[in-house]
Amino acid sequence: MRKPDEESFRAFAGKHAAGLRRCAYLFCGDWHLAEDLTQTTLIKIYRAWAKVQKQDSLQNYSRRVLLNTWLDEKRKPWRRSELRVDRVPDVPDIHADPEADQHRSWAKDMTHRGLLELPPRQRAALVLRYFDDLSVAETAVVLGCSEGTVKSQTARGLATLRDVVENLTAGKPARRVVS
Repeated sequence: MRKPDEESFRAFAGKHAAGLRRCAYLFCGDWHLAEDLTQTTLIKIYRAWAKVQKQDSLQNYSRRVLLNTWLDEKRKPWRRSELRVDRVPDVPDIHADPEADQHRSWAKDMTHRGLLELPPRQRAALVLRYFDDLSVAETAVVLGCSEGTVKSQTARGLATLRDVVENLTAGKPARRVVS
């Protein structure tokens, strides 16, 4: 890669890596996997940088690559065999979380736990629309679908999220999502 291209990629990666990592975390729910997904996404973008940097919305392209990377990761055989239970046997260390400085509210925790129960496309639609603040049209570009599909996935995702959060607050066990 030529030096000017390398410098422009470094600038892009430095500016957008944290946002991609946060988005990846909201997709997968695991900081370590989010870091791996972000790194893989940046490697894929680096390999195609000569063609990619000429695009109108490089940020939307990077989100699309991240989404595809996450969906590919979910398809791997060792990810499919994971069984979800309503209670984790170990208590996570909240001080190890990069956002430990911020106060974790009940609503944030319920929203996050509820997001993890959603099917991947609904989760992706909600994360892109409400956490990354993309419009319906921008979300459709990232997901590679029509605006109507984004609207229906978002509506279904919100309805499912509402039901999941109600079940979590009522103490009912989490349902297993088959993806």
